Amino acid sequence: MNAEKIPNIIITRLPVYLRALQRMADNGLKTTSSQEMGDRVGISAAQIRKDISQFGEFGKQGTGYSIDYLIDKLREILKVDRMWDVIIVGAGDMGHALARYQGFANRGFNVVMIFDNDKNKIGQKIGDFTIEDTANLVERVKAADIKIAMLTLPASVAQGITDKLVEAGVRAILNYAPISLSVPENVKVQHIDPATHLQRMTYYL
Repeated sequence: MNAEKIPNIIITRLPVYLRALQRMADNGLKTTSSQEMGDRVGISAAQIRKDISQFGEFGKQGTGYSIDYLIDKLREILKVDRMWDVIIVGAGDMGHALARYQGFANRGFNVVMIFDNDKNKIGQKIGDFTIEDTANLVERVKAADIKIAMLTLPASVAQGITDKLVEAGVRAILNYAPISLSVPENVKVQHIDPATHLQRMTYYL
């Protein structure tokens, strides 16, 4: 299957389905329907069926979906049926929070390094991590063959660090900096700007 042919909006919904299914499994449920999933995630049953059918037929008419089987299939589709090593660049408040967050490991991600360019921070510890110098970023990331990075940097330095990450072979960047990043076509960037999300919500208040 050509991943580029699946609309991005469908890919963004799959982790939502996966999270709901995982909660059902944790509660001891074995089967579910698109209607039940829809009630849990606020998406229509028809849309869920359409999204999942893009990748094959995983349910049976009248019996619905096996939760464990669908979890396995969605993890496979999203490529989180393995562990991905991830680095964090920026050891400020957000970097500290992400480095300490316990929710990555059971969803396919393993934070392995954290970098900063502040001489006062380099060498300090965050949990089990020692903050490393961004001057060594390209060499360290290349050697470890890391493909995913999270940026928690000021906007003024984010593009320069992004260029280093691309040089090091990183292919996916989760960007918390309030700036749009310029990257080659083969590099995926997901922007997480809390202020932007808040502004979307205040429209409805």
